[in-house]
Amino acid sequence: MLVPYDSLIQLPKTTVDNLIKEYLLTQVEDGGFSDTDDMALISATNQCKDRLKQGLLIVEYSEDDESIAIRQAEHIKR
Repeated sequence: MLVPYDSLIQLPKTTVDNLIKEYLLTQVEDGGFSDTDDMALISATNQCKDRLKQGLLIVEYSEDDESIAIRQAEHIKR
């Protein structure tokens, strides 16, 4: 199930920030994001928020394993 952006921004800020941090950590592991200093993380977090707003990234809730994660919109089957 996809979480609409309007619902996402109603969540507590810390919840959204934690989702973004988890997503960015997967990008470090996959090689898509390589710089992990404070300024790079702030920049990457802001970019992620912009991409969520634009619909390029989507938050997906999996009912099967009760998990939630940010995914690239192009990788989601609708």
